[in-house]
Amino acid sequence: MSSTVSIAGKADWLEDPSLQRLLSALAADGEAARIVGGAVRNTLLGQEVSDIDIATTCPPGETSRRAAVAGFKVVPTGIDHGTITVVADGKAFEVTTLRADLETDGRHAEVAYGRDWHADASRRDFTINALYADADGTVVDLVGGLADIESRTLRFIGDPEQRIREDYLRILRFFRFFAWYGRGRPESEGLKACARMKDGLTRLSAERIWTELKKLLSAPDPSRALLWMRQAGVLTVALPESEKWGIDTIHALVKAEQDLKWEADALLRLESIIPPQPDRIADIAEKLKLSNSERGRLEAWAATTSPQPDISEPAFAKILYRCDKQGMRDRLRLALVTARAGALNDDAAMMRAGYLSKLLDYLEIYEKPIFPISGGDIVAAGFKKGPEIGAVQRALEDEWIRSGFTLERDKLLNKIPEYAGKA
Repeated sequence: MSSTVSIAGKADWLEDPSLQRLLSALAADGEAARIVGGAVRNTLLGQEVSDIDIATTCPPGETSRRAAVAGFKVVPTGIDHGTITVVADGKAFEVTTLRADLETDGRHAEVAYGRDWHADASRRDFTINALYADADGTVVDLVGGLADIESRTLRFIGDPEQRIREDYLRILRFFRFFAWYGRGRPESEGLKACARMKDGLTRLSAERIWTELKKLLSAPDPSRALLWMRQAGVLTVALPESEKWGIDTIHALVKAEQDLKWEADALLRLESIIPPQPDRIADIAEKLKLSNSERGRLEAWAATTSPQPDISEPAFAKILYRCDKQGMRDRLRLALVTARAGALNDDAAMMRAGYLSKLLDYLEIYEKPIFPISGGDIVAAGFKKGPEIGAVQRALEDEWIRSGFTLERDKLLNKIPEYAGKA
């Protein structure tokens, strides 16, 4: 690609009247403003654009003033670091003043505002993320990002070790962006720098690490990036539980997703590379500061036992009644992935894959039946309120399940006296 590339005609978002009005307001009276980063990168790669970021020579206060005068809502989301959010017609644009780093500690940076576009580009992480576009769509490349877009090369800007020392999270970002945008093998100097400096990840918060890992695991195919992360020793530092368990299943999982039209699922992919042991899950959840829903899903998966693949549907329904549906879905999907991987040379594995597919199909249409006896029914039968009520209800429910959910309410009510003194 030449340095005079334009994204005009390729980017519908560039024609947004609110965006153009904001760029015009920020560029008036000798100032300048350009779109920067992901919107430019993804447009050049033919991929979806979700966020539009703007870089400007206006100081933060002046940015806020001009945006307000133009009729936009201003939110000082990161004004201490030169960033504000401008909301126009329900769309948010993040606007940041050009900056240069004065001092960094591997997590935070002290910056100075400026007007030097090259200095601003040079402080960014990767060449493909440091491309600017003028309001008319002309791309401005100051660090060689266009060539790397063309070859799908993920390359640090300048010295990789210096970029990493500025923020150790860039180690994980290197593999995350490689998973999403890279081709072939990672750029060698960047890969070596990540391997040498991987211990710097221990200085980062758990939340930042999990955010990057989750984004990496959400890529269309994260398997190559995970392989290089393991070879560089980075995955062991970020997720040591994967070291002995291995990442081989991730390759087969991605293929199954593609073949079976499953949506990319970061948590299922995480489950494929960690041991399904409740105590280890608790450690991982605490270490990565997973959300309650994420932790609950992993715990349900670890606590669920995958049934024999040739189990009958009625027997499977009894198991499903008292297990977590998502946990069982995860178990069956990973079991199916393993069976599919061995099916090419193993008739038994092919048969298991067929059984597991049927169980998954049944799981999707399964609706949990409602037990027709309540605690109030047991009290009405003469039992005193207390722990015995729950025990009797549970015993009746067990009997109802064993019947294949066929025992009717009247018959269950008639059985209540049988449990007197036995619960």
